[in-house]
Amino acid sequence: MTKREDLLRKLSAQQFAAWDTALFLNTHPHCAEALKARRDYQSDAEALRKQYNEEFGMLSHACPEKGDRWQWVCAPWPWETDC
Repeated sequence: MTKREDLLRKLSAQQFAAWDTALFLNTHPHCAEALKARRDYQSDAEALRKQYNEEFGMLSHACPEKGDRWQWVCAPWPWETDC
């Protein structure tokens, strides 16, 4: 597995855990433990997304912008990189 694949797999797991915990919170809104877990998963996912963006380019147009121009079109498109 390449470093890129490993990073994507870790990011996917954190995003899934954050989403799944959010669904749990829909039915258990006062669960402090779940709320903390959701925040931790989301924070970890943001850190992994940032690392991926710095090493391999932006994953989506929803990533934070830097500089004075739209960066999404400057990175290689997904089909232009090794998958």
